[in-house]
Amino acid sequence: MKRQVLLDTETTGLETRDGHRIIEIGCVEMIDRKMTGNDYHQYTQPNRAIDAEALAVHGITPEFLADKPNFEKITAEFIEYIKGAELIIHNAPFDVGFLDYEIDLHNQKTGDNYPHLDALCTITDSLVMARDLHPGQRNSLDALCKRYEISNEHRTLHGALLDSQILGDVYLAMTGGQTALLLSSSQGSDAEHTGTSDFRRVSVDNNALKVIKANAEEEQMHIERMTDIEKISGKNSWKTLF
Repeated sequence: MKRQVLLDTETTGLETRDGHRIIEIGCVEMIDRKMTGNDYHQYTQPNRAIDAEALAVHGITPEFLADKPNFEKITAEFIEYIKGAELIIHNAPFDVGFLDYEIDLHNQKTGDNYPHLDALCTITDSLVMARDLHPGQRNSLDALCKRYEISNEHRTLHGALLDSQILGDVYLAMTGGQTALLLSSSQGSDAEHTGTSDFRRVSVDNNALKVIKANAEEEQMHIERMTDIEKISGKNSWKTLF
């Protein structure tokens, strides 16, 4: 069972060295390339001003955050949620840098000793992956949605959870698999999740899903075939993705 978490954050500004903080975390869980609905979403109170440029991007106001918890209050539950997963993040250094900064601040204030993300998780940068697949092209999340014909018309402002849901569709398109199925009807209507032009989430009965996995002989044949392709072409992107 492969557990992956699509992750995004929104912040008060661009640089931790200027004291900017996280104000929203959005995580979408994917197991064996299927969305589970076990998502994590939290707004946090940064106790500082929000840059006008950042506010124009995400629209999250100080008034909205006034009653939200400080990051220190949610550090333990957030780490418990992501621990052991593969984190898939678009432009990972930005989000990881902010999350590590928040963890450091938490440790300084509480005396805890939580580690940085790279000690807790495997981290995959989907922006690096996109640049490898589409060199010389724009590879922002919006550009990738357009390239893969994934609808993001409902995205008028950035939001951590919404962007994580969109990233899930983009990642599955980039890695060549079907888009994930939302496995719980209790998670709300399609309007609450990412709609796509070619991909559509549907509610299904878990017990009706039949998973057929390759046997050992078939897996060995696949590995040998990928190795042959790599020898001929000098590079095999599919081999490195899985």
